[in-house]
Amino acid sequence: MLRRMIRRGHGTDHAVDDPLDAAQERRVRAVLALGGVPQADLPDGVQQVRLRLLERAASGREAPRDVSAWAAVVASNLAMDWHRARRRQERLGERLASLRQLEHPSGEDTSVLSLAVARGLDELPDPQRQVVVLRFYADLPVRSIAEELGVPEGTVKSRLHTAVRALRVRLHEDEVV
Repeated sequence: MLRRMIRRGHGTDHAVDDPLDAAQERRVRAVLALGGVPQADLPDGVQQVRLRLLERAASGREAPRDVSAWAAVVASNLAMDWHRARRRQERLGERLASLRQLEHPSGEDTSVLSLAVARGLDELPDPQRQVVVLRFYADLPVRSIAEELGVPEGTVKSRLHTAVRALRVRLHEDEVV
């Protein structure tokens, strides 16, 4: 369902439409963070995704078949826009800190690997980074990625293959794996 009612109180209770549930919001945050958006800008990115979803509904267009996949792709596009505007500022530390999960304490090896993967992602061309983030971090199937990006599945597979090969080379060069 595109819209769900949530209750928020600011002195008085009133209903507000929120097109993203908590899981979708976490996915959008993760995609934005992995796409290079600084921690401080993540709330704005989430709001932009909500706004675009509400604008889509207000314009009378049909709701996306998979709101979660659509929101992840919009978040990925926003991250690419941010990169174009800011020219890939060095924010690896913030990105890695935002992605750490409390239940997975990081050791030195994990930190080195995470840093190397983040650097490798930064070096990828935007289209390759986008499909890697959507496939492996947002956990979208190839078919959904292709549909949401408006490209053939073969293009998504090709970009994934090229990106993974480049990341593998990078990790071997850095002697991480």
